[in-house]
Amino acid sequence: MADLDYLNYLEGFLTDNRKIRFADVLAKRTNHFTVAIEDIFQLHNTSAVMRSCEVFGIQELNVIEEKYGKSIDKEIAMGAQKWVDVNRFESISDCISNLKSKGYKIIATTPHENDCLLDDFDISQPSALFFGTERNGLSPEVLEQADGFLKIPMVGFTESLNISVSAAIIIQNLMGRLHKSDLHWQLSEEQILEKRIEWAKNSIKDIKRIEARYFESIN
Repeated sequence: MADLDYLNYLEGFLTDNRKIRFADVLAKRTNHFTVAIEDIFQLHNTSAVMRSCEVFGIQELNVIEEKYGKSIDKEIAMGAQKWVDVNRFESISDCISNLKSKGYKIIATTPHENDCLLDDFDISQPSALFFGTERNGLSPEVLEQADGFLKIPMVGFTESLNISVSAAIIIQNLMGRLHKSDLHWQLSEEQILEKRIEWAKNSIKDIKRIEARYFESIN
């Protein structure tokens, strides 16, 4: 359970406008969809996908790091790393097992004989959207364990889009449809309280000193 006294203490260091902004953003955040990216070689693409998650309201990004280590390019992420939860996995199997245990369908974003066009995708089920490497696309392991396949309709000669562009198009489409639906896609009250605490901490300079003062006062 979130500590309401602690939250009230932290939010005492924020402006009213900041607190209102947090409430507005959190009202449109979701864990109904999550995004997973598999061994993205170019760092700026990881950061750009994170930025798309943040802008369109997806709270969690899952990063698989079997081959390439990851850090966030702060210039490209534009601060998104403070507002999106990043879950890191050392293997594809660990990531898939974790997401399935949370009730997500594994959706591979790639052309496939059983694929579904973006506008026809069923948004009613919690889904984890997997995006593959720039070089080779999604791994056979993801394709074999996928519960469904999703693709962006294209009418030109070029057969694929950059991963960060594909992610932005898909996330914007699905989140736009989700917001218009009558599904219960919002974060729970407890999740919102936890994010308010985390975001307040991310917004306060010298947070370690501020926290130490609070915990000294209650001991």
